[in-house]
Amino acid sequence: MAESDWDTVTVLRKKGPSAAQAKSKQAVLAAQRKGEDVETSKKWAAGQNKQHSITKNTAKLDRETEELHHDRVPLEVGKVIQQGRQSKGLTQKDLATKINEKPQVIADYESGKAIPNNQVMGKIERAIGLKLRGKDIGKPLEKGPKGK
Repeated sequence: MAESDWDTVTVLRKKGPSAAQAKSKQAVLAAQRKGEDVETSKKWAAGQNKQHSITKNTAKLDRETEELHHDRVPLEVGKVIQQGRQSKGLTQKDLATKINEKPQVIADYESGKAIPNNQVMGKIERAIGLKLRGKDIGKPLEKGPKGK
């Protein structure tokens, strides 16, 4: 047992500072004093509840000259929906229930305020039996085999 040296300590793995300790202000200052490279970056609105803040692109949008807006359903289509619904004896609420949409959706389509959605337009077409898209708007819908 004379061969064993009690003063020698072998370290297999030394843990560095944890992530929280490495990011602390003290650790950053200590690293700067030692002359080590320290990279710091401030996160924008970090830890704050700034969900509805003004974005950087607001000024860019303000300078934009082109008028940007969504296309709406033409009034012609709204009138066709209204006439087709009334010819079937349906209220807006009945038609909405029939196509699984809210009554406000039907009201928006009839008044021309809605942004056209092909799925909703297809449901309304089938429910009232009139074409709402293409060249022959208002003509009866041909019932043919559904092709896929």
